[in-house]
Amino acid sequence: MRHCVWLLGILSLFSQPTYALDWQQIKDEAKGQTVWFNAWGGDNAVNQYLDWVSGEMKTHYAINLKIVRLADAADAVKRIQTESAAGRKTGGSVDLLWVNGENFRTLKEAGLLQTRWAQTLPNWRLVDTQQPVNEDFAIPTEGAESPWGGAQLTFIANSATTPEPPKTPQALLEFAKTHSGTVTYPRPPDFTGTAFLEQLLITLTPQPDALKIAPDNTTFAEVTAPLWHYLDALHPWLWRKGADFPPSPARLDALLNAGVLRISMTFNPAHAQQKIASGELPATAYSFGFSQGMVGNVHFVTIPANARASAGAKVVANFLLSPEAQLRKADPAFWGDPSVLDPQKLPDAQRNVLQSRVPEGLPAVLPEPHAAWVNALEQEWLRRYGTR
Repeated sequence: MRHCVWLLGILSLFSQPTYALDWQQIKDEAKGQTVWFNAWGGDNAVNQYLDWVSGEMKTHYAINLKIVRLADAADAVKRIQTESAAGRKTGGSVDLLWVNGENFRTLKEAGLLQTRWAQTLPNWRLVDTQQPVNEDFAIPTEGAESPWGGAQLTFIANSATTPEPPKTPQALLEFAKTHSGTVTYPRPPDFTGTAFLEQLLITLTPQPDALKIAPDNTTFAEVTAPLWHYLDALHPWLWRKGADFPPSPARLDALLNAGVLRISMTFNPAHAQQKIASGELPATAYSFGFSQGMVGNVHFVTIPANARASAGAKVVANFLLSPEAQLRKADPAFWGDPSVLDPQKLPDAQRNVLQSRVPEGLPAVLPEPHAAWVNALEQEWLRRYGTR
């Protein structure tokens, strides 16, 4: 036994400098590279944060980080698939991609991602591994994704008009009936709109365990029947009587701010604080969720197998996990996106700041269904309600 311990100790002595040397080589290779980071661009706070990241990468790492702002990550996924089909094994147009859920599953199963790199990032040691950082919508990441933020479906209301929010699906239905035309949700396949469908399905279905695996064609109708029954009852009372749906959460925010809607929704629990700080929501806005809990996850960045600037992409991903970047991102004055770092792994000063930026009173986090449910729910929603 002593010999085993001695041998492990010797190996660790060799592995640590080797690891540091490997990372130094990656940083050296990354200098001067242009990294094309494809990311959702539907929020001003997100865009401004990524512009700051771009500046930091240029100043401190000599990396030219180009942000490609996407309406939907699926657009970049299709581009990666097209390049692969054309035999473009190197020099791809996407170096780093903000992705999760169904899009990650699509790329991973097709072998279009680099794997086993995320845990080799120096800042991985600071990650809170109690969060679901090793799986994405029940799909094992296998080091193909690096986490960089937390998320949870969150409702927003205005205490001036809605002092007591609905805390269950049944209460939301009654609220919509009482305040006809003042409730709605983003049109799927908008990410937040689909998350709302998942939220309802998780809390309404009598078979929650069925959501942990890919949907079965023979049981899909049975598992989802309570969801469609609920939406059939809800839609006549929605904004524009459910004949039209806003394209994005940003549109819901605008309608809430204008007093047209009583409820907005987001996938960022600190979103209301950030929008109050920017003046885009009134000071009386507040966040809430269902008492049973709200669906949540971790969001990631990934590197395509044919990335042109793989080294640069890894350096960017590592910076996104740095305390500096995570503390700024968690600040509602900038973005308010929850951190994936473990506060206990940080120095006292940073730990105290990070803990102060965790939104209070969050409901329990309900795990996302298996990634295959995303497309199945969206397609059935579009079939039932998309042509109205």
